Amino acid sequence: MFSTIERADSIEDLKRFSFDLLIVGGGITGAGIALDAATRGFSVALIDMQDFAAGTSSRSTKLIHGGLRYLKQLDVKIVAETGREREIVYRNSRNITKPRPMLLPIYKDGTFGKYSTSAGLLAYDLLAGVKHAERREMLNKEETLELEPLLKKERLQGGGHYVEYQTDDARLTIEVLKKAAEYGALCVNYTKCEQFNFEKDDVVGAVLKDQISGEKFSVAASMVINATGPWVDDLQQKISSKPKKQLHISKGVHIVVDQSVFPLQQAIYFDHSDGRMLFAIPRGNKTYVGTTDTFYSANKQHPTATEEDIQYIIGAVNEVFPSVQLTRRAVESTWAGLRPLIAQEGKDASEISRRDEIWEMVPGLLTIAGGKLTGYRQMAEVVVDRVSEKLKHPNILPCQTKKIAVSGSDFVDDQSLQHYIDEQSVRAPHYGLTVQQGARIASFYGRNSDKVFQFAHSISAETNSLPISLRAEILYGIHYEMVTSPSDFFIRRKGDLYFQIDVVETFAEQVTDYMANLLHYTDNEKTVYVNDLMNAIAEAKGSGANWKSIG
Repeated sequence: MFSTIERADSIEDLKRFSFDLLIVGGGITGAGIALDAATRGFSVALIDMQDFAAGTSSRSTKLIHGGLRYLKQLDVKIVAETGREREIVYRNSRNITKPRPMLLPIYKDGTFGKYSTSAGLLAYDLLAGVKHAERREMLNKEETLELEPLLKKERLQGGGHYVEYQTDDARLTIEVLKKAAEYGALCVNYTKCEQFNFEKDDVVGAVLKDQISGEKFSVAASMVINATGPWVDDLQQKISSKPKKQLHISKGVHIVVDQSVFPLQQAIYFDHSDGRMLFAIPRGNKTYVGTTDTFYSANKQHPTATEEDIQYIIGAVNEVFPSVQLTRRAVESTWAGLRPLIAQEGKDASEISRRDEIWEMVPGLLTIAGGKLTGYRQMAEVVVDRVSEKLKHPNILPCQTKKIAVSGSDFVDDQSLQHYIDEQSVRAPHYGLTVQQGARIASFYGRNSDKVFQFAHSISAETNSLPISLRAEILYGIHYEMVTSPSDFFIRRKGDLYFQIDVVETFAEQVTDYMANLLHYTDNEKTVYVNDLMNAIAEAKGSGANWKSIG
């Protein structure tokens, strides 16, 4: 079950059954563990106190990449591991993850020299097992400017051209969870772990709170996994004020501008004059730039971009792309995300390793922290291997996930994906959709687009000013993706808050009304959900203020 309609039934199942594994945290790490464990034959429950992917897993740079920056830090092992994982993630999520050529410009006296970049990218290709068609190419100044004319010409010596992979982080998380649910995992959002249950000294489950109804109840589990990302320490402190390992929380910020303002042709990985690295990436008719890397200790549920953060990125853009002359007014939206890094004394946020670590604080409770989006599948494999060693259940399979496509993504190659998109676009008018809407929905939902089409057909006679495609996607989200609120839909399921914030503002009230009728919101729930979405819009604009204070 992965449906808002059946969420109450899922809560009842949490109460009634005992599980091999209770996973606390519905980001990409928890989702990957749920899929791995369920496909091996474990009984699995997963909860999140917010919506799925509401934390770090909807706020990253949205890249599945091998971590070239970590080669600079001589972290060879993490480059090799995540480089190999990159290909697996791409293969298993073709409609969500796309190859994205990346250009690293080389400036005289910059962070990367011509020969060190060539050697570094070659090492990257070899360590990461990059296929020949995607291996690095070294370019001269003229070739570099031909790929991206907006780059600063002064002191430019050339560039390194290589391939990374672009994704939608929240979408990937949702599709992994849906696939886990297909294998029997019970996944429920808005359910908080209040405390752990013990039998002698062993954790044997937890007391949970349904954040929507307010009900508290217990769930029994042989093992509990703390995969809460930035909240790892919070959960550890429910057991001890002195956990085995502590986190440093790092904040990363991105800004989004229209292509008419910043007409970037080519994704760029560039260094600021202060030595920090940033990405500038075209996405549709927008360009986004980030990320910053600073320690953070404020509200973890609502990290925001400060004006200082925004101005830092604007300054970096204008330094490397001087003709753009980017101003604060051109910034349409922002997002801020938190990285849970294992504390390393004496290092600043950009220097701390992204390597994941797993530890057992008390018997029955495993914690995982650190790591990268790219390595989520391998991290899950290691965690579930540890669970297998502990539980010693008979008939448990070895890891299966290297060859399991996430929900909707079972395409043998890119050609079969494109063939499917083309077919769906032709069929779309028969369901009340345009050809363009059909192609977009097919690309976004993969093979699950058939269900969206069916919803579109069933409501085609409705009288409603909301676009039929939007209503069909809302219905699909409610029935198949446990969408509870307009924020769930616009932010975590669609990503529109960051890349089409004008669409969110235009339809916010109508979508809330439509969902209120479908889900029978109380007046109070409707008010809460409207305020939540309006505050999210205000945060995305970088105001850092409550929406009521900005009009």
